[in-house]
Amino acid sequence: MEEKHQRRVRYKGTHPRNYKEKYKELQPEKYGETVQKVMQKGGTPAGMHISICVKEILDFLEIKPGQKGLDATLGYGGHSSKMLECLTAEKVEGSHLYALDIDPIEIVKTTERLRAKGYGADVLTILKMNFADIDQVAAQAGKFDFILADLGVSSMQIDNPDRGFSYKTEGPLDLRLNPEKGISAAERLKKVDQEELTGMLIENADEPYAAEIAKAVVTTLKRGGVIETTTQLRNVIEETLAFIPAAERKEAVKKSCQRTFQALRIDVNNEYEVLYAFLEKLPNVLAPGGRVAILTFHSGEDRLVKKSFQRLYKEGIYSDICKDVIRPSAEECIRNSRAKSTKMRWAIRGE
Repeated sequence: MEEKHQRRVRYKGTHPRNYKEKYKELQPEKYGETVQKVMQKGGTPAGMHISICVKEILDFLEIKPGQKGLDATLGYGGHSSKMLECLTAEKVEGSHLYALDIDPIEIVKTTERLRAKGYGADVLTILKMNFADIDQVAAQAGKFDFILADLGVSSMQIDNPDRGFSYKTEGPLDLRLNPEKGISAAERLKKVDQEELTGMLIENADEPYAAEIAKAVVTTLKRGGVIETTTQLRNVIEETLAFIPAAERKEAVKKSCQRTFQALRIDVNNEYEVLYAFLEKLPNVLAPGGRVAILTFHSGEDRLVKKSFQRLYKEGIYSDICKDVIRPSAEECIRNSRAKSTKMRWAIRGE
């Protein structure tokens, strides 16, 4: 029997909330005008990611044709695209950018996007690899003149409810950057005890109500309750914080949801361990005088970057590091609200 044709889901009204209803935003090549309108209002179109601190990064990296660079976290490819523009400003032999990502879903889309811009294998190599393994890349490619690592979760991942990164939309409680490996956040919650979960919430997100949330989650699961979706976890947090005065409760729940999801995401993706491995290997893959810029989005990862740079500077391995953190301009934060928590740090390898 022939399958009945179904019409595509259309916008409901003027402000669609459902991710899949935003079909115009999800097709920027076809509906560029709609995408521009969303961006002009300070929003990020569904399925897209707006790169942060592009000017600051390019000003520091000082990319020149003939150099070899690495985008350790490819994502949507916005930073890579700009770095490739610098590399290919003149036709110089040896110009090449390597780019890494572990997301099997987005890496395919980004590769197609960059290839369509004319960046072939002669100038761009994209590898499905964790940036903790930069030593393996350098073993094949040689040392790099510049490296960028943007540690933020891409907007495409946050906005897609099927990935489970946001407490705002209903979806499976997954939170894995690579859903083909490891266990989901829902499975992880089934394996932790109250003490471990409390520690996770404090260490990964500085959650002030860590003990209360951990107790509620563990108790819910022990009593046969289910926490398989983003909404179910949000509801547990909301019920747990019912003791907070009504006037303050909405904001408190919002912040605790953000921190809890962040803590779980860091845990299921081993983000601190991966970042630590990257920072330790970094000096050995940078060419003499090579430059590295890192964007961080929360205090835990920023502390790791700061301490690593300071230690290696004192040891004489880095010839210079940024003394003060660099933040996006006020104008950029207005254009892109997701830029507000960004911090940029840089270091230069000794000659």
